[in-house]
Amino acid sequence: MTDPADAPASVITYAGYLALDDVLAAQHPISSEHDEMLFVIIHQTKELWLKQILHEVAQAQALVRAGDLVPAYKSLARVSRIQAVMTMSWDILATMTPAEYLRFRGVLGSSSGFQSDQFRRFEFMLGLKDARFLRFHEERPAAHAALTGALAAPSLYDDAMVQLAAAGLSVPAEVLDRDVSQPWAPSEAVEAAWLEVYRDTARWWPLYQLAEKLVDLDDALLTWRHKHVVTVERIIGRRRGTGGTEGVSYLTETLQRRCFPELWSLRTKL
Repeated sequence: MTDPADAPASVITYAGYLALDDVLAAQHPISSEHDEMLFVIIHQTKELWLKQILHEVAQAQALVRAGDLVPAYKSLARVSRIQAVMTMSWDILATMTPAEYLRFRGVLGSSSGFQSDQFRRFEFMLGLKDARFLRFHEERPAAHAALTGALAAPSLYDDAMVQLAAAGLSVPAEVLDRDVSQPWAPSEAVEAAWLEVYRDTARWWPLYQLAEKLVDLDDALLTWRHKHVVTVERIIGRRRGTGGTEGVSYLTETLQRRCFPELWSLRTKL
């Protein structure tokens, strides 16, 4: 098969450039039910958007680590916009009634969005580290390796801590030298450093804008989770989810998670 990259620009077609034959042949509903195609496409589309999100967050992290905070805003803002599109897609899935979903739910077996390695990588890159999720991806070595790497690497929030310290703000050594594979533990000292930024935004403008971009990400992730809960409850009620999860009850618990807790708690003290 000829690689489109080797073809002269004048003969590269829309379908060839986008590999549309491969993309449009990637939907394989198992049942004969009409609505299963929607279910497949919704989830495949989410995974494509997650691929772009990971691409953008990696770019933002590289820029933040280099101290180039302003250019990083573009990628972070793009991620927030993608998150909004992903959230709106739940409305499309919600056009499927419980009766329509139950006609093909049985063919899904133990598969579940709970097993999305890209979503877990996104969480890890934002600082929501949890090594327990690695076991769900052992049958896919490349995905497992990427997730393991994200667990062991500093998160975007860890990178922000380094920049706070580099700017002269007081960030404790135990925060800067922490085991980055562990979940983030809220810190009063970190909250105090961010408070200084928020109380003098003109002086700390690049850090202030970075903080607000991080809150945008967290806000959008929470909005996505909330819409996920509502959609799942609308379609399957309080049934257990595929893959053995607790369904709505598990999803509801995730609404308490914050990637950047000090950026939320400081608002009460301003």
